[in-house]
Amino acid sequence: MARIEIENLTKKFGELAALDNVSISLEKGQIVGLLGPNGSGKTTLIKILNGLLTPTGGSAKINGMEPGVGTKKVVAYLPDRNALPDYMTTDQLMDLYGDFFADFNRLKAEAMVDDLGIDRKQQMKKMSKGTKEKLQLCLVMAREAEVYLLDEPIGGVDPATRDYILKTIISNYNEDAVVIISTHLIADIESVLDDVIFLKNGKVELHKSAEEIREETGESVDQLFREVFKC
Repeated sequence: MARIEIENLTKKFGELAALDNVSISLEKGQIVGLLGPNGSGKTTLIKILNGLLTPTGGSAKINGMEPGVGTKKVVAYLPDRNALPDYMTTDQLMDLYGDFFADFNRLKAEAMVDDLGIDRKQQMKKMSKGTKEKLQLCLVMAREAEVYLLDEPIGGVDPATRDYILKTIISNYNEDAVVIISTHLIADIESVLDDVIFLKNGKVELHKSAEEIREETGESVDQLFREVFKC
């Protein structure tokens, strides 16, 4: 059984179709790049998989279940903006994740936090934007989840930290999991991708392995993306 099965998925906001008849099947053990310009439907798809939005039509299933209470136990979600209580310290946030998620590995979280030099006693509201993003990623990747939904995980950090974050994603995710990374920074993440999905105007423009793209086109994923989505 596929880890994620999406069939004829549609999501409308009024007359606007953010997702239009999308069908995708993802097996376990993959890192998947969900790529497309602003307004292509990436965040809408991630929110549906996380149970934050309800489809207008079609279905999305994780381990055979529709997104809900059952899937939240196995899905680790990194939103594209801070959704954590910013009055809490790093230690308190690790306590919070430990209380909420049975699969949270506290030792793994502490190791990542210390590697990045994040002060465990500092409140989140006193951190820089980049440090907040790093901390959120540490908390998410410290879960032994079956699906990781990462919405712009490297958007606001410097190139050196991007390298660390990608290394963190590769070395910490459960090997039976699916990792979906939504980003605009394709050249930065291309080396870690197994599969690539291009979304354009709410439709799947392309779904292939990164290796197939390079072999068939002689181009990198980033080069092909620029051609498909050029203005």
